[in-house]
Amino acid sequence: MNRRHCAAAAITLVCALGLLTVPVQAMAAPTPDASPSPAASAPAVPSPAAPSSEKDLEKIREQIETLYRQAGAATDAYNLAEEQTKKQSGEIVKLAKAIVDGQARIAELKDRAGAQAREQYRNGGLPPGAQLVLSDDPQLFLDGVNKVRTSQQASKTVLAELTRTQEDLETYTQDASSNWHKLETNRVKQAEAKKKINAQIAAAEKLESRLAKKERARLRQLEQDAANRAQSAWLATRPTPNVDVSGATTAAGKAAVAFATAQIGKPYVWGATGPGSYDCSGLTSQAWAAAGRPIPRTSQEQWRLLPRIDIQDMRPGDLIIYHADASHVGMYVGDGAIVHSPRPGRHVTLAGAGSMKILGVVRPDR
Repeated sequence: MNRRHCAAAAITLVCALGLLTVPVQAMAAPTPDASPSPAASAPAVPSPAAPSSEKDLEKIREQIETLYRQAGAATDAYNLAEEQTKKQSGEIVKLAKAIVDGQARIAELKDRAGAQAREQYRNGGLPPGAQLVLSDDPQLFLDGVNKVRTSQQASKTVLAELTRTQEDLETYTQDASSNWHKLETNRVKQAEAKKKINAQIAAAEKLESRLAKKERARLRQLEQDAANRAQSAWLATRPTPNVDVSGATTAAGKAAVAFATAQIGKPYVWGATGPGSYDCSGLTSQAWAAAGRPIPRTSQEQWRLLPRIDIQDMRPGDLIIYHADASHVGMYVGDGAIVHSPRPGRHVTLAGAGSMKILGVVRPDR
């Protein structure tokens, strides 16, 4: 790399940092999974005709549930891309500072090298060793040996450090360019995910808006009935809890549960991490952060990175991950219940731990 390009790259990066303060309205594409990929545009919505039977209303409930699940998967992708964008922005800031510092250090080292060259010129252009040989004063010769060695070592040190600093500067510039590319990639992913989220939510809201008030009330009841059936089936087949393990809730676990349950009644908002609203993983990540144990932001990353445990060993504070794509998460609070932020249009609430399809359980403080 041409050394002169380093200074230009540093200036470009520092100027570009101003762009990082502009609000980003975008995020990452969902991780492929067993569930259908949500389309970027709103899915087809059934005929506006009112449901003529309980069976029709149940189909609508299932369609709305599917749309919100797809929105949840896209929300997880948005949240992950947002975290990655923040990380890349921070890396670019640090690298830009390192480039500026490196430029200043190079200028200082060049000044020192120039001073040494000027000193040699003042001595008649002869290297220090030659000057000593020509000296007819033995004592001056002996006294000057150490000075020569010191001068030679200083010159070597300056040149070596100059070389290292220039190499580091080139590396910083290359890393900054790479991080900038990643940042822009995550911005695109954010935008794609946001489109999917809005499309799925709009389609679900359109479906529900076509129902009469009485039918919407019945739809809520059908949702609750479906959750109750799933919870009953789970309780009937649930492995016997390991009392010795499940009862050993840690202080951090208790603090996380206390935080999460204190948010009951606050609305679900996708991408939100409080304090006035939360999405599902926003609630769990903030609860454990309040307990002094930071965890990954998204439900998919929580499932991927946190220690997994057997369901019979669950204890309050553990996180239950739901659906095959790990697109939802709730916090176990004991007695077969969770606290979670369900979906758009709903609020943080208590629910049966088995009211949705369980993928597995993770423990943040294991």
